[in-house]
Amino acid sequence: MPNRQASDAPKTAHPSYMAPARGHSNHDIAKKCCVRHTRVGVARCVRLPGDRRSFRRPGGRHASKPLAPERQWSTLIRVDIPFRLDSSPEQVVEALRNAQRRRVCLTLDASSGQLVASDPSCSAAAAAISANSRDFAGHEAVLLEIGAQSDALLGAFVHKTIRGQAAGGVRHWRYTSVADMVVDGLRLARGMGRKNSLAGLWWGGGKGIIARPADRDPRDADYRAAVYADYGRFVSSLRGLYVTAEDVGTTAADMAQVHTTTRFVTCVPPEIGGSGNPSSATARGVVCAMQGALAWMNQGSLEGKHVAMQGTGNVAGFMAGYLLEAGVARITAVDISEASVAALTQRWPDPRLQARCVAPSDLSIFATDCDVLAPNALGGVLNPETIPLLRAKLVCGAANNQLLDDTRDAMALRERGIPVVPDFVANRMGIVQCANEQYGCLPDDPAILRHFDSNWDDSVFAVTQAVLKRASDDGITTAAAANALADEASLQPHPLWPNRGKDIVTALLAERWADQ
Repeated sequence: MPNRQASDAPKTAHPSYMAPARGHSNHDIAKKCCVRHTRVGVARCVRLPGDRRSFRRPGGRHASKPLAPERQWSTLIRVDIPFRLDSSPEQVVEALRNAQRRRVCLTLDASSGQLVASDPSCSAAAAAISANSRDFAGHEAVLLEIGAQSDALLGAFVHKTIRGQAAGGVRHWRYTSVADMVVDGLRLARGMGRKNSLAGLWWGGGKGIIARPADRDPRDADYRAAVYADYGRFVSSLRGLYVTAEDVGTTAADMAQVHTTTRFVTCVPPEIGGSGNPSSATARGVVCAMQGALAWMNQGSLEGKHVAMQGTGNVAGFMAGYLLEAGVARITAVDISEASVAALTQRWPDPRLQARCVAPSDLSIFATDCDVLAPNALGGVLNPETIPLLRAKLVCGAANNQLLDDTRDAMALRERGIPVVPDFVANRMGIVQCANEQYGCLPDDPAILRHFDSNWDDSVFAVTQAVLKRASDDGITTAAAANALADEASLQPHPLWPNRGKDIVTALLAERWADQ
């Protein structure tokens, strides 16, 4: 759920989106497609990547070579389809309005394991998303709507709801394509499901997205009021399928605005009965994960250690305080925002903290000789370009989806002998703090504080060590170990409301939600 300054930026759309979905042959889909846009013109017919049947290129020449991955997004188009996945959110909003529509509804077909569209005109998009084996993992629903007041494209992504309603923060971000928005939503929803499961919470996996229009200033108060009221109405229309909260680009005040139009929201300000900003709890949980990992590695405690932080935003600001309190010898921090760096150094005027502003392309923090590297900003930062640079003994940070590819990059880190604490193990405390607000809030709430107690079996410290032990015992990566533990837990049904989310989806389809 929420880690509002400590999450990942949008991922690049995965090329496999354009492979044919199981149960749908290339012919079945291609015969519905009669336009193919290319970089040089419009072809007379279409086929999907991997389908070597000849097609007509501009000028009438035939070809049988599959398209390069970077061109695959534009290969699946229908004349009547209201949008293309490689379109910008603004283009999708315009296309939907031109079609006199404002919603898109894609839901899981249990028999095929694929997404299906409530409107046939979106079937190609559903097939393309389902074919993305990296990011699509049996998600139960992808729901989109145009904000009535803001004109922003709003989204809710639902993974599994066996343990309970889909829960996860809403991200307010500028996306250049709907493809990037979908990738972000799918990955984050699954990550939230795993985080909720390992934290022992009776919630499923969900994530919200607000695609900020290019012409809107996120600092404009009128725009923020409109877009968050819009998002609340959108969430209310889903009948509790998804419960939203704070995340990147949002604040507790924004959640209060969401709360004016929906009851299905957490992380609202204390003055209206909520737990407020969860960033402090999130940061403290990450520091507990560092301590658990260092102890398991026989590296002692954080005292005297050097921690390198990528990102100096809200969560990182609290993290620096907890690290200094734990007695670290040095903190090296970088961020692309001068204002964020200045705020951190002003907040903690300690000679052990050295922070600097860097260009987005600057990778020097990854090459820092340190005990712990803490990715606290962007997702996908651990990849084939950065992993060879690492000189850290441990990777443990607050950002979501730190590995660009869970399998490939986790293996690369394992081969280098660098343990990495999976993000949803370390940064779970944001959702823990606000997940059960409906049951009331207590000062020094024991239901929250126990997660910081290393003696509790399900604490952040203990679960971190359990993940590292399983990875070592089974000879697998820490990502695989954490995923296995979380996925096993995600299949445990809610003790009172098992599969409630699926029942709500069925009701939404029966009511023709997308047509309203």
